[in-house]
Amino acid sequence: MRTLRGMTEAIDPRDREETGTSGGEAGRGTERWQEEAAAATAAAEGRPEGRGWPERHTGPVIRRRGQVLSGTTDQRLLDSRDASEWVHSDPWRVLRIQSEFVEGFGALAELGPAVSVFGSARTPFDSRDYEVGVRIGRALAEAGFAVITGGGPGAMEAANKGALEAGGVSVGLGIELPFEQGLNPYVDIGVNFRYFFVRKTMFVKYARGFVVMPGGFGTMDELFEALTLVQTKKVTRFPIVLFGTEYWSGLASWIRGTLVAEGKASAADLELFHVTDDVDEAVELVTKESA
Repeated sequence: MRTLRGMTEAIDPRDREETGTSGGEAGRGTERWQEEAAAATAAAEGRPEGRGWPERHTGPVIRRRGQVLSGTTDQRLLDSRDASEWVHSDPWRVLRIQSEFVEGFGALAELGPAVSVFGSARTPFDSRDYEVGVRIGRALAEAGFAVITGGGPGAMEAANKGALEAGGVSVGLGIELPFEQGLNPYVDIGVNFRYFFVRKTMFVKYARGFVVMPGGFGTMDELFEALTLVQTKKVTRFPIVLFGTEYWSGLASWIRGTLVAEGKASAADLELFHVTDDVDEAVELVTKESA
């Protein structure tokens, strides 16, 4: 019997990627440079199973080296510059989206209590934020929570590492990106997604709280979506903990001094999140409010 994913791969030609290797000496030189740089970085950081080649996950398919292609499934879905005849393939694309929900629900349905930890993929391996991420992952696991992250490097890897070392369940929810680095080696359960909105659903549905470490646009995206869902009562209230007072104080001050002061948010909305520098307090907040 053919799987739903197999059916959508067969009937959606727009998302079928042509295989091919890079042409010319310039292309091969670039690939060698990427491989050498990746290998050197992995060796310097002492990462287990360090990979020395470019890699891209496209749903269940992995492409490496010269087979890595540009563009993402999200990009093709949202790109309005294509010829109009492709509009007729969108109903089939819905089946692919459905299959991602089915796979995510199936993989995580029996996960048990969990907390999603967000943070920058650019957090250095030897930084204080990385060390704190390991402590947070370890403390959450010891408190009986599975740890869910985006599965990437940096702060996400740190939290997964802490959970794994403490004997907890370490989950990584990856996403197809042009600069993807794959799931980190500390992930026990990994699911790769093509679409951001499917991945976001998994972060919220299977978490009892969020711990948000210093991060960039992706971290802010997850943070404000969670705040909006709680504020609008689309989800049962659960704790949102911002870890790192120095990093988050400017944002908290702007929310208080601009959004609330100008009537764009209410004073009660300031209670939707907590800011702390203490790992034990972060875990206590998650445990208390999610009970």
